[in-house]
Amino acid sequence: MPRPFPLEGLGQQAVTPSEGVGEETGRHLEMLESLLALGGLVLLRDSVEWEGRSLLKALIKKSALCGEQIHILGCEVSEEEFREGFDSSINSQLVYHDLFRDPLNWSNTGEALPGGALGVLRAMCRRTGSGPVTIALDSLSWLLLHLPCTILCQTLHALSHQDSRHDDSSPVEHMHVLGLLHEELHGPGPVEALSTLAQTEVTLSGTGGHTLAHILYRRPQQHPTHKTQWFSILPDFSLDLQGESPLKSQPHSDPHIPRMDPTTHLTFNLQLSKKEKEAKDSLTLPFQFSSEKQQALLCHGLGQATSHIFYEPDAYDDLDQEDPDDDLDI
Repeated sequence: MPRPFPLEGLGQQAVTPSEGVGEETGRHLEMLESLLALGGLVLLRDSVEWEGRSLLKALIKKSALCGEQIHILGCEVSEEEFREGFDSSINSQLVYHDLFRDPLNWSNTGEALPGGALGVLRAMCRRTGSGPVTIALDSLSWLLLHLPCTILCQTLHALSHQDSRHDDSSPVEHMHVLGLLHEELHGPGPVEALSTLAQTEVTLSGTGGHTLAHILYRRPQQHPTHKTQWFSILPDFSLDLQGESPLKSQPHSDPHIPRMDPTTHLTFNLQLSKKEKEAKDSLTLPFQFSSEKQQALLCHGLGQATSHIFYEPDAYDDLDQEDPDDDLDI
């Protein structure tokens, strides 16, 4: 049974970070820290070829190790499948709201979340605590299929900006909303609407077994910045970053190993014999000037008439001086 969402006092409980945070600091955390640095909505756009749930779980693990409360709104996979791969210390910090098992409360068991997905999201918007909280939505595509796009965007805006101050001071960045979006399932309108709400946007692609993240950062009162990063996700949901494309980083071939000639087994000949090369070199192309024409153009005197008509007969011309109009049908 999913644990009820605390409408009052969310974020007031102190959570002790898991042991080993210092051991996991390093280069593989740089990307995760940068994705969570701006707060607000972090939009993960995946596709059929490049799934994004593993990156979502890597961000959840990073937030849990930082001592944040984690709330999961699970819609597409079961709670058991989603928790798989996390150790017990991480799973103990996850508050899971299950919409996968009975999203419309058809079983009437009383276990369904009150108000469905929209009710849970609105309850999250009414939090009163000030502690750091991470909310993971798995997935926004499921929510788009069950809620109007305008209602979902308004709720996400209220959810990701609920910790902003009303004066001119900077917002208190203690709220992270992680949204997974399968962009191939939607038209450009909903995808663009969700994209404009995101402070950080990650579009996944790649080649081979390595993933490429196209990251867009939208900082307040600054121009958006772009970054690309090759990475792979390890079984414990930590990241292995590559500095460049894995294809470029492959070792070069051994220069001592003889290379195979690709033309050895062809059924036709690509090489020219000596006689064929001489015939090719002696061929006069149609756009080339004869020596007589070149001398006439380059060596004419000043003040002399420069208009000349040059005709270079073709090899197939058949001129009959006695009947110059033999080609006319008269």
